[in-house]
Amino acid sequence: MSRPTKLDQGIEAWIKEHPGWKREGADAVVRTYELKDFPDAVAFVLKLAFLAEKHNHHPDIDLRYKSVRVLWTTHEAGGLTRLDLVLAEASDELFR
Repeated sequence: MSRPTKLDQGIEAWIKEHPGWKREGADAVVRTYELKDFPDAVAFVLKLAFLAEKHNHHPDIDLRYKSVRVLWTTHEAGGLTRLDLVLAEASDELFR
């Protein structure tokens, strides 16, 4: 399977349509989710892990008590790809 290519446009419009997501530098999107407690935060991370494995594309995850920070980027493409945005949207679905 070929890897996606870096996006050159459309990222700012996507961010406007997806509250909570922000750009981190030019190469990533990031969001912090606030959960009820530590077990819920760990369960959310586990759901993210299965999502990532299914797509063979893994985010940077930072777990802090009740908050989970998720960063999507495609290192081998040198920045954001459509896959990052699709998986960011899927992250939001897992959170709901």
